[in-house]
Amino acid sequence: MQVALAVVTVVVVGGMVGVEFAVAAFVNPIFDRLPGDNGLHARSEGGRILGRVMPFWYVTSLVLAVVWAVMTWGSDGGWAVKAGVALLASSVVMSVAVLVPINSRAVKWAQEGAPPDWKEQTRRWDRVHGVRVGVIALAFALFTVALAQ
Repeated sequence: MQVALAVVTVVVVGGMVGVEFAVAAFVNPIFDRLPGDNGLHARSEGGRILGRVMPFWYVTSLVLAVVWAVMTWGSDGGWAVKAGVALLASSVVMSVAVLVPINSRAVKWAQEGAPPDWKEQTRRWDRVHGVRVGVIALAFALFTVALAQ
């Protein structure tokens, strides 16, 4: 059961890392190159769609990882799982404290109009999101190490 849980956790977290990396490295930079306000509209729609899915993905990843950490308490690979849990928890805090408030505003910009500082807000979101991608990628690496032990 523990091995199955570990594999499921690595797959779920790995998929989340892939999506978040794609947003940071490809999707948002492409949106930013669109002419006129098209990038703003694309970000707004992307935020609306991913804003519905990603909270469940983050919570599911964290719950799986916490259960795995409990199951590996005191074992050799347990340190990596616990460190990964701490990183995932910090990514949730980052999301709730900084990214979700910006995203909640941004999803309305296409319909209601963007504030004058919308580019600054999207740059801040991109910077914090980049840090979050690094954090969850490190958690994924730690989970992979734990799975291999």
